[in-house]
Amino acid sequence: MATLEDIGVSAFINILGAFAFLLAFALLRIQPINDRVYFPKWYISGGRTSPRRSGNFVGKFVNLNFWTYLTFLNWMPQAMRMSEAEIIQHAGLDSAVFLRIYLLGVLKIFLPITILALLILIPVNISSGTLFFLKKELVVSDIDKLSISNVRPQSTSVFYPHRDGVSVHDVDLLHALQGIS
Repeated sequence: MATLEDIGVSAFINILGAFAFLLAFALLRIQPINDRVYFPKWYISGGRTSPRRSGNFVGKFVNLNFWTYLTFLNWMPQAMRMSEAEIIQHAGLDSAVFLRIYLLGVLKIFLPITILALLILIPVNISSGTLFFLKKELVVSDIDKLSISNVRPQSTSVFYPHRDGVSVHDVDLLHALQGIS
């Protein structure tokens, strides 16, 4: 059975991997040799030319401007402020669809329910303590102590946060889905 420590290690590895991929993307994006991969629309429209035609030999493959390495994540806030039409014009329809799914799914649906669960439901489940008083031959993990199975069936007042949490999530979901055009 998984323990809280196992889940913490798994979360740490996943977060570290996500940051490594973000860093690799951001650093590869600013290299001249990768321009055709990361800016294909600019080549088609004539806004950019191949770096192999100009500059010194090393500068054709590696970005030698040190300042761009310090500001390599500046594109993120700019991309989040762009309208959908600007994103389609600049990066294409696939990028606009990805950002729409990301904003709706992650930020408007899953983030609020995660905050609700972490701040309200998990403390309520831990405080009930039903699994501590069960028979010793029953094996429970640390994860079970965080779930609704740790709530006593007789304590109906403890079920109210779960019911209210579902209601809050439903209202939040309806509000998020209303904004889709």
